[in-house]
Amino acid sequence: MVLRFGLLGPLVVHDGEALRPVTGLKARVLLAALLLAPNRVVSKDALMDAMWDGQLPSSAGASFANHATRLRRILAATGAERLRTVAPGYQLLVAEGELDTEVFEARAHAAGAAHRAGDWDTVRAESEAALALWRGTPLSDLPGFREQRAPSLRVHQLDQLRLQVREWAFDAGLGLGHHREILGELSVLAAENPLREELHRLLMVALHRTGRQAEAFEVFHTLRRELVDELGTEPGAAVRRTYQELLTGEGSPAPAAARESGPEGVTARVPYQIPSSVPEFTGREAEAAALVRLLQRAAGGPGREAGDAAAGAPEPLRPVVVSGMGGIGKTALAVQAARLVRGDFPDGTLYADLRGFSGGGPRSAHDLLARFLDDLGARPAALPDDTDDRAALFRSAVAGRRVLLVLDNARDAAQVAPLLPPHGPSAVLVTSRHLLAELPGVELLPLQPLRAEEQVALLARLCGSVRIEREPEALAGILAACGGLPLALRIVGGRLASRPSWPLALLAERLAPSPGRLRALAMGAVTVRDTFDMSYLAIRDSGNASERGAARAFRLLGMWKPHTFGVGSAAALLGVSEGEAAAALELLVDANLVHSPEPGRYTLHDLLGEYAAARAAEEEPAAERERAVVRMLTWYARAVAAAGAAASHETQSPPPLDGPHTGPALPEFTDDAQAIEWTGNELPVIREAIGRAGRIGRSDIAWRLATGLFGYATTHWWTGEWDACLRQAMEIAVAHDDVLGQAWLHRRIAVAHGMAMRNEQCLEHLRAALGFFADAGDVLAQASIVGNMSAVYAQSDHPEQALEHAERSYELYRQSAGGRGEALALSRIADAHDVLGNHELAVAYHRKVVAMLRAQRHGVFLATSLTNMGASLRQLGDRDGALAAQTEALAIRREMGDAGGTADCLAFMARTHLHFGDHRAARTAWEQCLELGLRHNMAQHIEASREGIAQLP
Repeated sequence: MVLRFGLLGPLVVHDGEALRPVTGLKARVLLAALLLAPNRVVSKDALMDAMWDGQLPSSAGASFANHATRLRRILAATGAERLRTVAPGYQLLVAEGELDTEVFEARAHAAGAAHRAGDWDTVRAESEAALALWRGTPLSDLPGFREQRAPSLRVHQLDQLRLQVREWAFDAGLGLGHHREILGELSVLAAENPLREELHRLLMVALHRTGRQAEAFEVFHTLRRELVDELGTEPGAAVRRTYQELLTGEGSPAPAAARESGPEGVTARVPYQIPSSVPEFTGREAEAAALVRLLQRAAGGPGREAGDAAAGAPEPLRPVVVSGMGGIGKTALAVQAARLVRGDFPDGTLYADLRGFSGGGPRSAHDLLARFLDDLGARPAALPDDTDDRAALFRSAVAGRRVLLVLDNARDAAQVAPLLPPHGPSAVLVTSRHLLAELPGVELLPLQPLRAEEQVALLARLCGSVRIEREPEALAGILAACGGLPLALRIVGGRLASRPSWPLALLAERLAPSPGRLRALAMGAVTVRDTFDMSYLAIRDSGNASERGAARAFRLLGMWKPHTFGVGSAAALLGVSEGEAAAALELLVDANLVHSPEPGRYTLHDLLGEYAAARAAEEEPAAERERAVVRMLTWYARAVAAAGAAASHETQSPPPLDGPHTGPALPEFTDDAQAIEWTGNELPVIREAIGRAGRIGRSDIAWRLATGLFGYATTHWWTGEWDACLRQAMEIAVAHDDVLGQAWLHRRIAVAHGMAMRNEQCLEHLRAALGFFADAGDVLAQASIVGNMSAVYAQSDHPEQALEHAERSYELYRQSAGGRGEALALSRIADAHDVLGNHELAVAYHRKVVAMLRAQRHGVFLATSLTNMGASLRQLGDRDGALAAQTEALAIRREMGDAGGTADCLAFMARTHLHFGDHRAARTAWEQCLELGLRHNMAQHIEASREGIAQLP
């Protein structure tokens, strides 16, 4: 059954016989949001945000499901499934001719084409058919939703197009000699739009043709006063020429001719040079809305805020720069925005591709100024040879006029500066792979990759939504490979559309991360690699030494797979000082070859990283590539060791790598929390570094990286990340017969097992480590290992062996003068006495340990000791003392963001509350522990919490 959906007025659904009611505000907003993106996938998050205006209640998920089901049922009653669930949201199927906005836009397009051809009968017929679809203000029954950012932009687009169609209809009326018939409606519309110049121009002509010349001249003077008072500008070229024609007695100016006499007899023109928009342009609603507001503000339209400029004073020129990496969609967005604001610039729109990154070199401002002057009809007979003189002529030609200048693909600010118009109602929109932040008064709009739902919607428009829905796993792989880059998605979508028999899985396999992936992202003459070439070659072949240095940095950065850097690690990789590395990175950020998500952190887009690696393989000698990798691995091994020492305060660390540290400075940490946070941020890079060290035969670096994570693991052991790194390093150490590495890895693997309460495996690795260190005669290492064995025996309920090993550990520490291990050994003795039931003695040891740790400012160890002391005090019946110690421990864990340690503290506190009969507090603590366990997938805490809750009355 054919439906008719109406947005041009109150929201309606008609089945050909009667209106089908869609009741309920939320359901109507849901339908409206889907109709604004017909046949496209709209994310569930975006739909819910529209329905609740960004204020989601806790029940929003369930309520949304009910509204979606109800709407699906209403639409399915017409005989076909209309509302479909498509990851990551929903899709409303609308056939051609069913949605009034699409029919209106098609009719308007036909009217515009006929207007350009001067076919006035067709203009009138198409305009009348288009305007007949309007029933009032779009979505007038949903004012709150209509005023949201994206719907507001869409409503503005429709209103502007409606006004344009009415202007074409009036122009056709004049062309057909119907000036008397249109005069009344035209007068009303011009009064409603006092700054709309074309309406007033048409009204002047209609009045003049009906013999009302004085009124025609008054329309001009009233318009001029309004423009000067409101915008500080004179009427545009078309209005001025019509006024002159009427003054000289030419009562029938050609419709839409828009010409006036320029300097030296040259005829001024109103050019419109914006390229055709991309048919499948998708997403970027927020960015397009922002561009429209900025450009309208320049033209004195709705985007201009009160007080932006003094009355009568020209608005300061604020060029708008859309920047981003190659293939991110800058030009498509700029063209889309320029077309939306066409009506705000009645004196013309100039466009030029500056070719800032093309192989043939950038176009010169000198030549472009000559072209612009000619396009505007302001080129004098003798054009000056000096660029500054041409720029002055251009500014004079544009002064007081509302012209939009779109400068695409600019190389740098120097190329753009001579082309800028003067202060006033004109606007400049620039796209560039560089930020161009040095342009005076610039408004910056850097583009990021498309959001997930926008990527799905774009691919669906290119090759069909049904096709991509059938293979969700392959779709996820393709999206991951394209990295949100519109160019890559268009290539992929085009290849799929031209190969209907291909399954998505085939293309997903070809796009899997590999050295040849960029070759697969090509279709005909369009390739992602060629786009990247333009940005890279511009700095590699630059005459500027800093840019050439940045090109080298870019190549070497691509060799590091995670593509994430701090200044220190990048300096190590590049073999330069931190200052030089920072300068190169910032230059790459300005060139949109590197992204800086936060101060001091830098990343490469995955595809750019692959491209950079390919360039390094082509242009960097093998020996330099190897040296660069070793420099970075060495830096990370030493940095991780420094973080581990700060986080664990361990009594013995692995011996450092041979040789003094001569590279960039290592990170410095004021406390264990800071060291743990740094390690967590760098963990993906550290994992890659372990594997890379193994592949180049540097087992000495690989095992130091893995064992250095001990301090981080004291709070994040439960994630399993440390276990994986240790296993990987052990495989490397065994393969290279690295005895020292195996000794330290056994020691650390034992600790990982102990933290997870895998007692037998822990003891197995401790015994292996003890054998290695006994053979080496390392007494301090033996003291630590024996102490760890004591902890395992206490944990597995063997108190006598726990006490024996704790006391032996203490004696070994004394023999080795390992004073830093004294607190740890005393803590082991306290734990053993606790298990033996000697709680008073245990508390005495715990108090001594806590005092020592407060002096050492060791947060993790202090929290553990306070927790254990609280348990001992609980056994002694000291409720207040027990809870005070455990509350302090809980605060330390939470401040450090230690989820596992926080859950431990909550479990201890729950047992303390239960011991003293406070069941409500015990339940609260267990529930908080359970919530943490579920959130972070900590099986032991989930099980313990559920058991604890089940035991409560």
